[in-house]
Amino acid sequence: MNAKSFLSVAAATLLSVTASLDSDACTNVIITPGASADGSSLVSYAADSHALFGELYFHPAADWKAGSRLRVVDWDSQKYLGEIAQAAHTYKTVGNMNEHQLIIGETTYGGREELYNPEGVVDYGSLIYITLQRAKTAREAIQVIVSLCEEYGYASEGESFSIADPKEAWVMDLIGKGPGQKGLLYVARRVPDGYICAHANQARIRQFPLNDPENCIYAPDVISFARSKGWFNGADKDFSFCDAYCPIDFGEVRGCDARAWSAFNILCDGKFTYIDDNGREVTADASDWLDYAMGYNLGHRMPLFVKPSRKITVKDVADVMRDHYEGTPMDMTTDIGAGGNALPYRWRPMGFEHDGKSYINERAIATQQTGFWFVGQSRSWLPDVVGGVIWFGTDDAATSYVTPIYTNTDAVPECFREGNGDMLHYSPTSAFWMCNRVTNACYKMYNQMAPVVREKIDAFENDQMNVKLKANDEKLMALYGKGGKAAEKKVRKAATAYSVETAQKQFADWVALEEMLLVKFIDGNVKGQNPDGSFKHSEYSKGLPGEIIQPGYTEKWKEAVAKDHGSVIEEK
Repeated sequence: MNAKSFLSVAAATLLSVTASLDSDACTNVIITPGASADGSSLVSYAADSHALFGELYFHPAADWKAGSRLRVVDWDSQKYLGEIAQAAHTYKTVGNMNEHQLIIGETTYGGREELYNPEGVVDYGSLIYITLQRAKTAREAIQVIVSLCEEYGYASEGESFSIADPKEAWVMDLIGKGPGQKGLLYVARRVPDGYICAHANQARIRQFPLNDPENCIYAPDVISFARSKGWFNGADKDFSFCDAYCPIDFGEVRGCDARAWSAFNILCDGKFTYIDDNGREVTADASDWLDYAMGYNLGHRMPLFVKPSRKITVKDVADVMRDHYEGTPMDMTTDIGAGGNALPYRWRPMGFEHDGKSYINERAIATQQTGFWFVGQSRSWLPDVVGGVIWFGTDDAATSYVTPIYTNTDAVPECFREGNGDMLHYSPTSAFWMCNRVTNACYKMYNQMAPVVREKIDAFENDQMNVKLKANDEKLMALYGKGGKAAEKKVRKAATAYSVETAQKQFADWVALEEMLLVKFIDGNVKGQNPDGSFKHSEYSKGLPGEIIQPGYTEKWKEAVAKDHGSVIEEK
């Protein structure tokens, strides 16, 4: 993407800078077992693309004959890329997790355009799902990713991967070597237990330990390759992956790293505890890096890992994925761009021009173009047949729910089934389309409607995350305790039933919610409801509203409209 000069419009000040923009962007948050409330490894991922349909990919475990080949199709474009040798055995995968509780997420950072290899066979999306079929642990996944690209060539731009299993979590920055060259330039770092990490379309690994294979794995030529291109000329210990292969600018930081800063800010309650260059653990205010997150001080780089101020729950992570920078200088609900109902979205393109100047809008974690999103949960104290859960959802995270799907399920719910609708064909039984109906309804009166939806989300998720899933785990473990393959089969059957029934019931609730929103908020009115959810009606008819409120617009909007309109009476 070509660099241009832009001004930020959501902040109080306007800044002329060089920037690049990417509206198809994703966000990951990584929580290590020591940082989570229950000892889980957690990875969140929002697959944000204007052309991606939200569905839950499912591949049963399988054995393959010798000589079998696997067709590789580019995840984004569906273009055929080639064939690779199939593994003798492939593991069951449910979305971005597999039966061994391995989780892989990603964000694309692009990086140096000259390192894209058009002859590569394995794109980043295929790399994720093929690796999930072939690896049991995070370390094995790293090996599979590297070996696939060395043998067949990498077919995408620069990527950051989140890779976690029940015991540990890693972040991996990688990029190809350019036309005609197979293999990868990469660094993978284990997130220290008790710490968290986040990345959002910007390479995050800078300097890294050169002699610590337990915690850092990297390509043998990752430094020498950069030297050969003239991108680095210092001592090895000073080499920075992201500075060599994905140099930052205002747009990269403001549109990307700012999201990682916001996730840290929320989960750390405004205090970053990190390990400094001298190996000491220190604590500082999150606001110390606000100037970096806003793109004003690119030299003041943000830590790669931080320790949260409290133990993090699945609900905490899900709610981080709903962030719009609320309460920060980048808050998308407060400027005139939010319209008269505090809408925290700006339709694409992200940039626009006016009076010869160029401007950009903010890009928050929650966004309108999400295809699907999830929080993957790996639990080491439970057997794989019970432990893996992918909390899966579709569309904009801020106004959609995640529902638990055990990763040893034998089937996926109809509402998430592949092929149940697509981006050009509506399906009334698809969660993606129903969540879009609810979300797009909210966009017209966001400050009035979104809180109603959020109340429904919180009630469902809190009940599932704090009560019902735990109760069901106990039932599954009682079956598992009987031992043998027959017991595991019963566990899978029960886990499948729970996953499917919970998802389908919540889908039905969302169908009813969309209907209620239409009735309650039609034509900008807000009808009153009783505590049981029924609508208040008049004294004389159950078909006439008994209470109607017309909330109007925000003060910011009214002020702007008044100034724009001017006086309607000529002053004398």
